Amino acid sequence: MPPVADCDIGLVGLAVMGENLALNIASRGFKIAVYNRTQSVTDAFTSSRGNQPNVVGCHTLEDLVASLKAPRKVMLMVKAGPAVDAIIDQLKGMLSPGDVIIDGGNTLYSDTERRTADVEAAGLQYIGTGVSGGEEGALKGPSMMPGGSKSAWPLVQPIFQAIAAKVGPNGDIPCCDWVGPRGAGHYVKMVHNGIEYGDMQLICEAYALLKHGAGLSNDQLAHVFDEWNQGELDSYLIEITRDIFTALDPDGDGHLVDTILDAAGAKGTGKWMSQLALDLGVPSTLVTEAVYARCLSALKDQRVRASSVLTGPELPTHADPKTFIEQVRQALYASKIASYAQGFVQLAAAAAEHNWPLDYGSIAMLWRGGCIIRAQFLERIAEAYREQPNLENLMLAPYFTEALAKAQDSWRHVVATAATIGIPVPAFMTALAYYDGYRHARLPANLLQAQRDYFGAHTYKRLDKEGTFHSEWLEIRRPISEVAK
Repeated sequence: MPPVADCDIGLVGLAVMGENLALNIASRGFKIAVYNRTQSVTDAFTSSRGNQPNVVGCHTLEDLVASLKAPRKVMLMVKAGPAVDAIIDQLKGMLSPGDVIIDGGNTLYSDTERRTADVEAAGLQYIGTGVSGGEEGALKGPSMMPGGSKSAWPLVQPIFQAIAAKVGPNGDIPCCDWVGPRGAGHYVKMVHNGIEYGDMQLICEAYALLKHGAGLSNDQLAHVFDEWNQGELDSYLIEITRDIFTALDPDGDGHLVDTILDAAGAKGTGKWMSQLALDLGVPSTLVTEAVYARCLSALKDQRVRASSVLTGPELPTHADPKTFIEQVRQALYASKIASYAQGFVQLAAAAAEHNWPLDYGSIAMLWRGGCIIRAQFLERIAEAYREQPNLENLMLAPYFTEALAKAQDSWRHVVATAATIGIPVPAFMTALAYYDGYRHARLPANLLQAQRDYFGAHTYKRLDKEGTFHSEWLEIRRPISEVAK
């Protein structure tokens, strides 16, 4: 018997994220057809967690397409890369004009740019959407950042906004809205992930400072992070960090966090953001340092060997832990502001490069719930862009300018203390360096330009007149013996 075309959407790929997203869609009253390349995976899902009237298991891609109402909507939750192209190629021969293909994976934005053009040329519509929040978010309500064929948005909007996380006074504002054309949605998701890298590294550095610089125990750290979560730093990452410090090792004595290997992995989106920042010529230094910190952590064996050879200062316990805790809190908040400022600067540069009409206040609200970087702080960002839609840098918004000024003494003290006692805090340091670099009307790049012109005739511009200049430095230099001391 042929399938009945009564499903609202189809989903391809039943790994953890795909399964949970399918259950989320079904729980909101939408009928969903599901397919996995390995038939046993589909059967296992539909006979257990997905054993309900709103979930229809399909053994072939053709059956999945035949199960859908027109215009058909097929969402891919498969590993980014060639697998997505392969499924798109199959679907193009099965779908009808106006049908929609959706990629919900962690895809490089340029692939989405290419695929949108390719799919639209075939008479179909394409959406590339960021989906953030991990497996729990996929099940209970993720943050979603869709972009692509704008005419496809009304077709998926009821489903996407129903399954997304909700925020606001009444809990009814969905963390999902149209981002922009082509690859804009996946670019915004990439920047979200890059900011996430920075947030996590900053928190880890605060942990190292408090543990080794102030001598706090894990129980004391749990209370500190609990207090921080009641104020400006209120966020999902601060909350889960508090919880981590309370967890005892189920397989031994002490706290579980102390038994975990200090070598971190990465899935690539932070690296993408850093690489693309270099292409655009914008200084997204904090995500770059966060990526490098993970790279350095992965050199565990080398670090262990180096620890017996390389020397540093003794780690004294801070004489006034209570004061230092507050200083670290302020430094963390200031560094977080600088990090988000860099992220939104990169979004603006990418929007100009690709002609994407991005709404930065709306993007901040998409991240207010469901995703990993969700935080009270994002409402301040949304307010800043509502008041100044063309805000050049988040640090220039009055609220953030004042917050940075208030935190500045503590920020500098924490960075100086870390350097003095030998605790590596690359993210704190680069955040402060970015702030200082951005607030200086004049930087030493004039000397750099002179050097480039001296050895390579790269030319330079002047402050006092228009044009491009080159000097014969060997001819105009003075012998050092003639230079007054």
